[in-house]
Amino acid sequence: MRPAAGLFAALLLAGCAAPIAPLPERPVAVGAAIQVDAEPVPLDPTDPRRDRIGAFVYAGGVALTSRQTSRLHGMSDLKVSADGRLLAIGDQADMLEARVVLDAGGRLTGLTGATLVSLKAPDGLDLFAGGQREYDSEGIAQLPSGDVVVSFEQHDRILVFPKGGGLPRPAPAPDIRYVDNQGMEALASAPEVAADAYRVGLESSGHTYICRLSTTCARDRDLPVEGPDLVAFDNMPGGGLAYLLRTYTAARGNVVKLRIIDRQGRLVDALELARPLTVDNLEGLAAVPRPNGAVRFYLIADDNFGYYAGRPTGQRTLLLAFDWRPRREGPR
Repeated sequence: MRPAAGLFAALLLAGCAAPIAPLPERPVAVGAAIQVDAEPVPLDPTDPRRDRIGAFVYAGGVALTSRQTSRLHGMSDLKVSADGRLLAIGDQADMLEARVVLDAGGRLTGLTGATLVSLKAPDGLDLFAGGQREYDSEGIAQLPSGDVVVSFEQHDRILVFPKGGGLPRPAPAPDIRYVDNQGMEALASAPEVAADAYRVGLESSGHTYICRLSTTCARDRDLPVEGPDLVAFDNMPGGGLAYLLRTYTAARGNVVKLRIIDRQGRLVDALELARPLTVDNLEGLAAVPRPNGAVRFYLIADDNFGYYAGRPTGQRTLLLAFDWRPRREGPR
């Protein structure tokens, strides 16, 4: 986050879905193609040659914009498949589909083939029309069937959107008392459990649940959050979990932590992003296996539409990439 945004950041993080940007003159149609422009960003603006943090190698980053719509903002989560297909959700119920563009060295340079979809409620109306408590979408995951599940805060619920289009239907969600605006931020498929299973994570507590479309939800492990909010997670190849924590203080600004745990919940590695490094309100995480045995992590930022109370904050829709290999243990 840029220094000018500091006065507003705490309020922004408390209300990540504030509807402060106008809708485009022509509403985004289902499947509408848009051009996404990408401006490269360094890992460390004070040292453009820096390319790694511990075992995490910076694989490129971009600030995303579009001159065709005012809706390419507020990206709260994403998933990326091994073939480069990107699926992201904005926190005003807009779904972005695209493909990541890599250069000859495999570094992230942008997106292509993008479409932006305004999601509908089960009754057929646009979710945006129901107001902030209805459209506050936070997590996204795709099941092996191709169906997409999306989690929502404020009106805490999960909807499943069928592959190929059609109206969504309610999906099982944890039967608990939710903290207002701090609910089901993290979402990922759970194919190791069942083809219709997905994992849900709660923002404030780090509690997770395993849910299935065919049954209900059951309590799973607790992720240690130790103060920061849990905002996203994804499955690691071969087992384990990667999850993203985010916090803000006036002294440090945004601090984002990526943690990797194994099947037993033991910490394997961790990454921290804070000033002076390029960082913003990073809320989405995807873990993608690479052909060379590494794992690529994509992180996307919710820019809160760049305004608060009518004043610009300087936030950006950042998409950052890091390649990671597990550290070797014992003698070489």
